[in-house]
Amino acid sequence: MITLCGSPISNYYNKVKMVLLEKGIAFVEEHCSTKSTEETVLACSPLAKIPFIRTEHGAMCESQAIVDYLEAVWPQPPLVPADPWQAAKVRELVTFIDLHVELTARELYGKAFFGGEISEGNAARVRKQLAKNLAGLARLAKFSPYIAGERFTMADCAAYVSLPLVSLASKSVYGEDLVAAAGIAWKPYSQLIGQRPSAQRVVADRKAAQERAA
Repeated sequence: MITLCGSPISNYYNKVKMVLLEKGIAFVEEHCSTKSTEETVLACSPLAKIPFIRTEHGAMCESQAIVDYLEAVWPQPPLVPADPWQAAKVRELVTFIDLHVELTARELYGKAFFGGEISEGNAARVRKQLAKNLAGLARLAKFSPYIAGERFTMADCAAYVSLPLVSLASKSVYGEDLVAAAGIAWKPYSQLIGQRPSAQRVVADRKAAQERAA
């Protein structure tokens, strides 16, 4: 049995959770906050990042390493194409979303969601970089109807949990949805993915966790 550790509020936690649900893998959830100093957490996730998993073989952190492991051990239903090139293109999209879009936008989250501040200089720098990176994503993404093409893949698990968050953060800080401004029609795409039971479960659990935290 896999134990998924972290918080349903985390988009990276929900990326892994969607993969688990899509594949029908049995798992249990264990709440764990970021920045933990507990040795039981650091032994599994040395930087106290979430999510991480516990398995019969040991622990593993980093969301993409986890979903690649799940894909290898539970190949059905497949969340990457069998063709090596197409599989690499799916992982290219995941890397682009996680590293170049979400991580760049993360600098806005303190102000957008937690009442923090960001200097004018940093806000301008992030806006310039985020706009550039979103334009790059618009070139890579297909949305026909899924982000990598005709089939639902792990790239959709990454996109579904992060693009709305980036949109909301940019709108909160800049008064403009930079995702939509880049030509990415994320709302109809999000509605499409939101019809899947895995997405509905992730959203319901996230909202419940947010209500508890409030």
